[in-house]
Amino acid sequence: MPRRSRLVLSGIPVHVIQRGNNRGACFFADGDHRFYLEWLEEYAHTCGCLVHAYVLMTNHVHLLVTPQSSDSVGALMKRLGQRYVQYVNRTYRRSGTLWEGRFRSCLARDAHYVLGCYRYIELNPVRACMVSHPAEYRWSSFRANGQGEHSSLLTPHAHYEAMGQGDRDRQTAYRELFRHELDPGVIDEIRSATNGNYALGNERFRKEVEAALGRRASRGRAGRPRKSPDAATWE
Repeated sequence: MPRRSRLVLSGIPVHVIQRGNNRGACFFADGDHRFYLEWLEEYAHTCGCLVHAYVLMTNHVHLLVTPQSSDSVGALMKRLGQRYVQYVNRTYRRSGTLWEGRFRSCLARDAHYVLGCYRYIELNPVRACMVSHPAEYRWSSFRANGQGEHSSLLTPHAHYEAMGQGDRDRQTAYRELFRHELDPGVIDEIRSATNGNYALGNERFRKEVEAALGRRASRGRAGRPRKSPDAATWE
């Protein structure tokens, strides 16, 4: 069965996750994280992606990016993944695959879901019980988005910028979002859409994506297709 092509639209944020092969580790030392982020910045620029949020976990990566063209995300992840595998194989004298395979992704547009992806990404270390607050984790974008730490990698999304009149106001409002855990229903929606390559949002957004791309952008109904009694085709 052919693989479904990715849902990507220029100017619409994409939540990306890439896992280590068999959920194995892909970061082993601080230098690995620094190398990945350095080339993420380089390739995001050359491939036409704006990076809004990220977290580098031990065995997977989350990114929130806005592509400037339909092939920007694919080009970014391909070049970055290859560069990083070469580095890891050379550094640790290993060979073979490092990543699980194709990265997974979903589209998001509305503020509720875009900011939900911000929180979902930066709260990963908290959900994994690695830290008690996202500011304690070095390898995520929270310190930049929530505390104003300088980052040449990040470009604030318009929904983030709308949270306040200036940087300090925005950071205060952003930190306020992290006073409470992310709603489990939103977590499930983000996971389902990302794993299934669907549009994350309401029915109107999904219909708009389907109209723009000419294919399904939400999960199909379970079960075998039903044959119409008035036609010889499956509906």
